[in-house]
Amino acid sequence: MTVTPRRRTRRAALVGAVCALAVAGTGLTGCSSEDPDAGTNGVGKLPPDKIQAKARTAAEAADAVRLHGTVAAGGSTYTLDMQLKSEGGTGSVAAEGTTFRLLRVGEQLFLKADAGFWSHDGGDAAAAEKLAGKYVKVPEGDPAYKKFSGFTDKDVLLDGLLTLHGTVETDGRHEQGGVRTIRITGDKGSGGSLDVSLEGTAYPLRLVRAGSAGTLSFSDWNKDFELKEPAKDDTLDYGKQLPTS
Repeated sequence: MTVTPRRRTRRAALVGAVCALAVAGTGLTGCSSEDPDAGTNGVGKLPPDKIQAKARTAAEAADAVRLHGTVAAGGSTYTLDMQLKSEGGTGSVAAEGTTFRLLRVGEQLFLKADAGFWSHDGGDAAAAEKLAGKYVKVPEGDPAYKKFSGFTDKDVLLDGLLTLHGTVETDGRHEQGGVRTIRITGDKGSGGSLDVSLEGTAYPLRLVRAGSAGTLSFSDWNKDFELKEPAKDDTLDYGKQLPTS
């Protein structure tokens, strides 16, 4: 059973009241505080490197995850909202003032965007109108395939993201979305920070990347979702290299 923040606050207040009654008139001073690890998965008692290892192992073993937030890479900042599992992924990516959808089922990658995306930087307006609003099948040899397929690959994306740089230390107990966490940091925060759940499985819940390279939240661990190719009338196979965008 998950203990809500309000119930935890009430429980702490009750413990304090009982403590005060117990010592009143006895001449005793003080009362032991509540164990911060009571009711947790025990990860908070581990050394920071073990916490990091636990979180990575849990993430790798999970069948599915949703991640949303920002990632700075290659001179651009991407805003992601992706659902991922071993068979592929689906979701939206925003960058440079435009938003597009990505869908990968197995090795088949589809990209859906408006005409503004396809005609960016003076692209072919006629081709842009043809591609707009359709799930465009991206050829595996196209540069866009390599650039965007990584956003739909759970193992590749998490392996590249769940890394702290420098000396890893613990940075106290926190809370993310009503879930208690233990935070670990690299080089006192300059190398990034990671909040790991203290409730249930030790999943990563929030990552602040080193060098102000983005912040990501992780949720829906092991929550399955539908993943299938788009309908034929909503799909376009361009048949050659996609327009540069």
